[in-house]
Amino acid sequence: MPPGLLRVMLGTTLVVLSYSLLNPVLAVRLQTAGASSTAIGLFAMLPFISVAMLVPLVPHVFARIGVGQAYRAGLLLELISCLGYLLTSDYRIWCALGLMAGMGAAAAWNATEALIAHNVPPSHRGRLTGMYQALLGAGMALGPMLPGLLRIGPTEANAIAAGGLALGLLITLAPAVTQLKATHDDHEPMSLMSAWRFRPALAWAAVVGGVFEVGLGSITTAYGSQIGMNLAAATSIAGALGMGSFLFQYPTGWLADHLPARRLFALGAGVLVLSAVAFVQAATWPSLIWICAAAWGGIGGALYTLSMIRVAHDFADSSALAGTSAMIAGYTAGGALGPLISGWVFDHFGVGGQGSWLAVLALSLLLMQTRAGGSPPRATS
Repeated sequence: MPPGLLRVMLGTTLVVLSYSLLNPVLAVRLQTAGASSTAIGLFAMLPFISVAMLVPLVPHVFARIGVGQAYRAGLLLELISCLGYLLTSDYRIWCALGLMAGMGAAAAWNATEALIAHNVPPSHRGRLTGMYQALLGAGMALGPMLPGLLRIGPTEANAIAAGGLALGLLITLAPAVTQLKATHDDHEPMSLMSAWRFRPALAWAAVVGGVFEVGLGSITTAYGSQIGMNLAAATSIAGALGMGSFLFQYPTGWLADHLPARRLFALGAGVLVLSAVAFVQAATWPSLIWICAAAWGGIGGALYTLSMIRVAHDFADSSALAGTSAMIAGYTAGGALGPLISGWVFDHFGVGGQGSWLAVLALSLLLMQTRAGGSPPRATS
């Protein structure tokens, strides 16, 4: 594995740690300032909207300035946005900063996934991808727990998140990062639409994974604050999402090296259906909030990991960058729709409505994966 790739993986882990610390804290700040669940969901959606809009442009940016330079520029934009939240509490400015953070994430995220898919040997794709996603899951789990562990308030948490982004940028300033490549020089580029048409079932799995893994953290944290939880308890819900993601990633990668992908996708979708139905009872048994959150983070993250592993196999003879961009577009669409729809559903239908729409979403993936030809078989290496 190229040494620059390890730096990128560590840098992105710090980005995820900072993101998972910052976003629940911002959601609580908005909720305590009187913002509605819909407004909080809209704010949480904006970075993902920005990513989804910029994904088609990413290959052109990479071709012009290089993958490594684009990655660094992305981290810099995310750092500027994070610092901006410290300087103002104006909702409109926050929305603009959220869009800027999404621009940075579009570059950094696409670069990391494409570099992994292009540079990791086929025989170890599942396990190494799973290990990398486990690092991200650890960051997602630890970040929301820091306010409680360190006994800090929202401002201090925001400052720590900015420090994490600054450290991630510093790690990736080494020359080895700019020497990395994400495509074969002799291959014609594949468009995003062509990649979606080539593997539509993978794209839909990425959408569902985005909703469950990253699209529910802010809104469920805000719900916890709404029903009377303090900052530490409310943000620990997002921590449960991250912990689930951390625990599931390496086993998912190992299984992907040994079992057919369609079977794993269907199994994950079935678990999500059950957890969404269980969440309907969260008003009666509040402890279900953490249990369901852990399942959503674990299975949602597993769906994304499986999609990326399949991309590395299925797009090996075309463009790993096109395949990863297509999956990221789907994942970010899920991450954008998740908080917006959930915020609206919470405002109008409560916990029962939230569990119901998530169950329908997971069921759609289950039906797609269980029908014939829902996903290609596992590639042998």
